[in-house]
Amino acid sequence: MPQPSPEVDLSVAEVDALVRAQHPELTASVVRVGAGWDNAVYRLGERLAVRVPRRAVAVPLLRNEQRWLPEIAERMPVAVPAPVAVGEPGPEFPWPWSIMPWFDGAVAASASQAARDGIAEELAAALRALHVPAPADAPFNPVRGVPLADRDAAIDDRFAGRPALERAWREGVAAPMWPHEPVWVHGDVHPGNIVLQGGGIQALIDFGDMCAGDPACDLAIAWLGFSAAGRAAFRDALGDYGDPHLWTRASAWAAAIAALLADADDAWLRDMSAHAVRELG
Repeated sequence: MPQPSPEVDLSVAEVDALVRAQHPELTASVVRVGAGWDNAVYRLGERLAVRVPRRAVAVPLLRNEQRWLPEIAERMPVAVPAPVAVGEPGPEFPWPWSIMPWFDGAVAASASQAARDGIAEELAAALRALHVPAPADAPFNPVRGVPLADRDAAIDDRFAGRPALERAWREGVAAPMWPHEPVWVHGDVHPGNIVLQGGGIQALIDFGDMCAGDPACDLAIAWLGFSAAGRAAFRDALGDYGDPHLWTRASAWAAAIAALLADADDAWLRDMSAHAVRELG
């Protein structure tokens, strides 16, 4: 799936003006770092970053991060991008935005396979800390953390010509659903959202898809990022949360994500898709 076009794409000067107008005490040099499907990120000085929506659909997701990440950060063994300051809509920009910590390091997507496999147990500990029962007012996400059958009609045609992915998906859809109360789910755990430094995890980032639900979707990283050896270490460290069908559903989520990203604009996303296809095969 190609990356959606932005509805708003702020310049460095416009971001600098937003910071000066609402948080002048944090004013520093602004450098554009990059943009994902929903948000653009600008480095603010040496220690901060500005996260700005590019599409209206990202606005409630950013609000979720602003509301819940400060609480989640308190129990996590790795850093998460809890906002340092919140920007409000105004005449210059119609949507909320955030100032958050800047994490030095490199994303796991650019690391070697050995380096990614080396964080398997540390990532398992981080997800264990995240996957606790969520409050009743936690966000709902219609495309993450939900029963796989709810997504079947929407993604069924992605598997044409990809038998390994279709097999994993069908097995997941047929498996029993998550039998426990909904837990906090990151919603988008993959090598591009894990920052490494010094051989370990510096931060788990991009919580825009965070929600309450089935943690199996977060465990798709077992195929999206790890080799067989890393996956075994990851699974051993996590266990099955008292759900013998957890990993069957997790592999189905990996298949769905691999199919989605097979024709992505970014080469690293296509590479991640191809890696998952090999691991699922």
